[in-house]
Amino acid sequence: MKICRYLLLAALFGAITLHGQNKQLLYDFYEIPQSLLVNPGVKTLEKWHVGVPVLSGLSFQAGTSGVTVNDLFANDGIDFTTKVRERLIDGMSKRDDFSTTSQIDGFNIGFRGKNRPDDYYSFGMYGETDIIVYWPKDLAALAFEGNGGANIGRSFDLGDLSLRGEMVNVAHFGVNRKISNTLTIGARAKVYSSIFQFQTIQNFGSFRTSQGQDNIFTTSITADMKLQTSGVEGIVDILEEDTGTTQRDLAKLFMKRVLFGGNLGLGFDAGFTHQLNPQTTITGSVLDVGFIHNSKDVRNYTVSGNASNEGITVFLPEDIPNLNNNLWEDLVDELEEAIPYEENDKSYISFRPVKVYGSIRYNFGEGSVFDENCGCGINAQGGQNDAFYRNSVGGQLFFMKRPRGVQAAVTGFFQKRLGSGFSFKTTYTADKYSLTNIGLGLNLQMGPVNFYILGDNLLGYQNIPDSHYASLQFGFNIISWNDN
Repeated sequence: MKICRYLLLAALFGAITLHGQNKQLLYDFYEIPQSLLVNPGVKTLEKWHVGVPVLSGLSFQAGTSGVTVNDLFANDGIDFTTKVRERLIDGMSKRDDFSTTSQIDGFNIGFRGKNRPDDYYSFGMYGETDIIVYWPKDLAALAFEGNGGANIGRSFDLGDLSLRGEMVNVAHFGVNRKISNTLTIGARAKVYSSIFQFQTIQNFGSFRTSQGQDNIFTTSITADMKLQTSGVEGIVDILEEDTGTTQRDLAKLFMKRVLFGGNLGLGFDAGFTHQLNPQTTITGSVLDVGFIHNSKDVRNYTVSGNASNEGITVFLPEDIPNLNNNLWEDLVDELEEAIPYEENDKSYISFRPVKVYGSIRYNFGEGSVFDENCGCGINAQGGQNDAFYRNSVGGQLFFMKRPRGVQAAVTGFFQKRLGSGFSFKTTYTADKYSLTNIGLGLNLQMGPVNFYILGDNLLGYQNIPDSHYASLQFGFNIISWNDN
């Protein structure tokens, strides 16, 4: 089970360092081309754009819904064991989680159709890592306190063990179409190539110690547990070989899987922008409705069955002649027969974490008509230009499918535009990770060069070890509006 230890360490390391997939600052920030990735139906103004390779979109997020680093390691005079008991064992629930996501754009390109100027096409490739680890409350209590003393008679829930992780490369192609002066829709097709994937998300069972009849205690176990992995064993094999070519072999394996040599899958995004009146707009999108068929480098581990045992029982004096028997091995064999552990290489389907966005925006502070840097040569015919408003205020909703239900967030925002070259967006977001998340996004246009930077939970930067959330996104693009 070395592979399980590798997975647990990777999951815990990633969970402690990164978190979340909500991109509330980027969503509907339509001056930034990458906003197409969170709403294929966002309003598009540019004639074409090209993202600087690798630097067009980088997203890193960090946090925890439970304890922080400071909660456990602050020099506050409290014994570390006491902190673990009060803040981890007793303070966190099984719905608390650590989650990670990071995204890096390989390349991102978009252009307006020559024969259909109301259509904006975009395509590209990006890599994404996503890991979520739920806090195994009962299992942590069992490991910390043991099954004796006050825990006699307590049933520990084995279903508390739940984690999921993947690294995937995504090739995508999208179409954004302006249907009318008030409606824009879009869709994006995706091909997934998995680097690795693992999940143990539907576990059931219990572990209970109670008073025995023939011995002091009776231990009862009921288990139906499964760990599914794909792409992991090949990586672990290279690491365990520990040769002089380890880094080269890993790079070769990763490149092969990035270029569609891994487990493949399909998915799509869809979205819209609808202008209710000249100043009020609603938007919505659904992302990563898709799956991956895991059939290569698959290794699954299962434990299923139930048993009740009072340990090694010796009846005196009649068992004295048999004390030379290996009673411990007999006990182990009995338990393994009742609760068999198995390995197999059966293929399985893993579903992507579906995300849903929605927003309402109210524009005010009319400045001018979009007559510069707006693609007017494209949209001028048919009276399709909109009035330019300097300010926007509104709200956003975010929902994401997770193994233990839907993760939700609500955001209020204010956006201001200063001419055609600078705009900023500030947000306040409340979710299970933080109720004081204030973010700020800046977008700068210098001729054809576009640069944006988006940061979340700015208050947390005062004391990062005590922060539940931190996020940073940035990127560079080259944008053509008219004849630039």
